[in-house]
Parts: sequence; structure tokens; C-alpha cells
Amino acid sequence: MDFWQRYKAIDARDTRFDGQFFTAVSSTGIYCRPSCPARTPKAANVTFYETSAAAHEAGYRACKRCLPEAVPGTPAWNLRSDVAGRAMRLINDGVITREGVDGLARRLGYSARQLNRILGHELGAGPLSLARASRAQTARTLLVSTDMPLADVAFASGFNSIRQFNDTIGEVFAMTPTAVRGTAARVTAARGTAARGTAVRAAGAPSASGAAPATLTLNLPYRKPFDPGIFDFLAVRAVPGIEAAEDGTAGTAPGTRSYGRTLRLPRGTASFTVTYSPSLPGKPLRLTASAVDLHDLPALLSRVRRLFDLDADPEAIDDALALDPRLANTVRATAGIRVPGAVDPQELLIRAMIGQQITVAAARTALTQLSVAGSRAEGTVSGPDRLFPTAAEIAEHGRALLRGPQRRIDSIIAVAEAMAAGTLDFGYGDDLESLGRKLLPLPGVGPWTVGYVAMRVLGAPDVFLANDAAARNGLKALPAGFGLSTDFRDVSPWRSYATMHLWRAAAKR
Repeated sequence: MDFWQRYKAIDARDTRFDGQFFTAVSSTGIYCRPSCPARTPKAANVTFYETSAAAHEAGYRACKRCLPEAVPGTPAWNLRSDVAGRAMRLINDGVITREGVDGLARRLGYSARQLNRILGHELGAGPLSLARASRAQTARTLLVSTDMPLADVAFASGFNSIRQFNDTIGEVFAMTPTAVRGTAARVTAARGTAARGTAVRAAGAPSASGAAPATLTLNLPYRKPFDPGIFDFLAVRAVPGIEAAEDGTAGTAPGTRSYGRTLRLPRGTASFTVTYSPSLPGKPLRLTASAVDLHDLPALLSRVRRLFDLDADPEAIDDALALDPRLANTVRATAGIRVPGAVDPQELLIRAMIGQQITVAAARTALTQLSVAGSRAEGTVSGPDRLFPTAAEIAEHGRALLRGPQRRIDSIIAVAEAMAAGTLDFGYGDDLESLGRKLLPLPGVGPWTVGYVAMRVLGAPDVFLANDAAARNGLKALPAGFGLSTDFRDVSPWRSYATMHLWRAAAKR
């Protein structure tokens, strides 16, 4: 978008662009979300920034009226496969907090100096400033959403000290942490449950030592529309004991869906459940986490958002897909379709290798058998209580648990051994090219596997699985497209979403 397209968006107070860019006003010294209800500033006083960190660096403060940090993230970090997009995916996952700028640069294949220069040029702020903005956003979420002590909020957000926490909150929001917490009621009234951090709670007694509350409940913001079919996708693939999915439970509102699972995070294990309630005001998505180390909260929030594709721009995607006559009807029927992500890249690769060339039901059976190799999750009270096996556990026990062609078993074990040894390392910081370079030489891995992993681990929006049997069956269920490309290149860069529509059509067929 150029300057005037963005200016028209803020003049219309269009909520679709919240989180996609930020509006800084020189006459007031503040920056806002595009939908800020304040009077539209003069164009001569406006500067647009790609990130809130860039606005901080330029000396602006967050608007107390629209709270620009309380928005979904930008979809550009998945759409962009350049260094900036890859860096933002890793920063949101907490890599700088755990490994520092040198660790981030090493993962991306650059020196720290080069990375600072690239991000400064592309995003207007260096990696430390971008990480600080991410921490401030997490802190605001916890301040307005929970009754956690301020010290716990500081460490859960990734700050190294209380002083650093207080200084950053004061610089970003021009308020003390206590004052930010006091905005919770106003956010609830002004924005409804779609805003990040409405009136939800943390139960139990948190501690600055790192122990989390017994349960921590937060609302997850997203851009509407939202198609809850992603819960069905996850449900049919859920491995008993590790994942659990429900379509309505006793005492819940009609249409309520939920999905929960256990997972490993950098400092330990955790379990979470995401619930969708379409009959409640704002149609909230609510995250309930338990048995999680406070320091792992930013990574947990980032991975859950990636799993449900919550930073997508569904209106822009649907508008592009609807231009294809084959997809027009299904897009209207299922507005806001999402591409499921992954909470663990290594796990997703194993699941992809097991699931290729067999049915979803058969893959689920095989994964259930393999899950015996996994250990029990610590601290779980109810729901899933086992962890998906690590690469080392699969390498050690997989041959005795896996069934099927010996060649496929050998391939899975070889990949597990490579991941366990550290010779195969991939994740959110890769792009499609580097992912293919790492995975294609492996036995049992082909273009379909790489494409599927790219869709779900990287969030790559423009992957079309041409040789996928379900995609071909879905295409047969759609209206004929005479003269149209068979690989849906005309809807690029949203072919991953076209694939999801084909899979949905195949399932209905």
C-alpha cells in the first residue's frame, strides 16, 4: 500500500488494517492503529510505520485511546520470505530473549551487524527494538487480562528485570504498569471480546520464580471473518492422549468448538486449550494454558497464533480467491478459512512423512501407535497427558512401533536420527528455498512433504500441492474451470488457502 491508500484506510477507520501498519502523528507525538476513533490527522502530519518498534524508535508513544498494541499481528511476516519476515517470526517466538541478537543472526545466516542494518532499513528498527516491542505487547496482554503480580508479568513478558519492565512500559505507553492494568475495563467496553486481553483471569498463585498460575486464560485477537473449520481439521488428525478436540460440550453455548494439546517449549512442557464461542459477543477465541513456565508464555502465545493462523487478513484472501470461478461458491460458503500451523516443526515433519500417501485415518492410527514412545507431560490435571515423542525417542523406539513398508520406516527413523543429532535443523526462520535445500536430500522426502511443511511450519501462503490426492478430488467437486490454470496461479500469493478449500471440498464429497 502506498501513502494515500493507507491514509484512506485511517480516514475510514478500517479495522482490517489494524496491526498491518501504524500511524504516527507529528503534531501529537503519538502513534495509533488505523481504526483509531480520534479525528483523522492532517496528511502532512502523518508518517506510516511497518512496526510499532519503528514508531518507538522515532520518538512516538502509543495512543491511550486506541491502544495500538492490542491488535492481531501483521500477516506480512508469513507472506514475506525475506530476512525481515524470517527474523520477525523468530523474534515473536522469543529467540532474542533466549539466544540474544547473535543467536538470531546465526539462525538467519548473517552477522549481528548485518542483521541490524537489514532490519533497520526494512522495518525501521533493529532486532533489540523489535524484541522490546514484542515484550511490551505481551506485557500489556497480561496486565489487562490477568491479576498476575507485576513482577511475574515482567518476567513472563521476557524482561530481565523489574526496572527494565517499568522503563519500557513507561516509554511505550506513557503510563505505569498499574495504569495500563487499569485500562482493562475501558478496552472491554470499547472493543468487546475481540480485543486482546479482555476480562479474563489467572487462577492460582503465580511466582516470579517462574512457576505459572494453575490456569491462565487470555482472549486471542483475530481479523474477521473466522471459519471454525480449522477445529475440524485439527480434530480428525488429533492423536489421543496428546491432543483432544470437542465440538460442543455440556454447559457450553451452541456451536462451541475446542482444541487442546500438550507441547514442549524452550524451558519446559505445557498444555493449552483454545475455545471458540460463536454465540458470545465478539465471537471470542479463548486460550487457557496450564503447567507452563512463565518465561515460555511469549513462545506459547506465538505458536498458538501460528497454529490457528490468527494474523491472517481473511478479507483480502477471500477477495482474491473469489475471482476464480471454481472457488467463488466455496469462498462465500466458508469465509475466513485458515491454514493450520504447527507448534513444533520437528513433530510436523514426522507427521507429514507418516501421513503421505495414506488416508488421514490411517495416519492417525500410525501416530497413535508411535505416541507410546512419548513421555508423560508434567503437571497436567485433566485432558491430554502425554507428549509427542521427541526425535531421539522416535529414533530409539520407532522401529518397534511403526507399521508399513520397511523403506518408509527406514526413512522416518533416518530423519529422526538426523534431527536428534542436530544435523537436520529447520524451523520458523527458514524460507521455502532453504527448507527445500534441507529436506529434499532426505530419504522419503519429496516436493509434497516440503510443500506441506512449508504451509504449516512457515505459514507460507502460496503453496499448491499439485500431486495431493485430496486436492485433486476437491478439484473434481468444484465447477469446471475451462481455460483456467490447474495450479491456481491466478490466485497467487494465496494458493495455500486455495488448497484448504480443495481439501474441504474433497471432505464434503
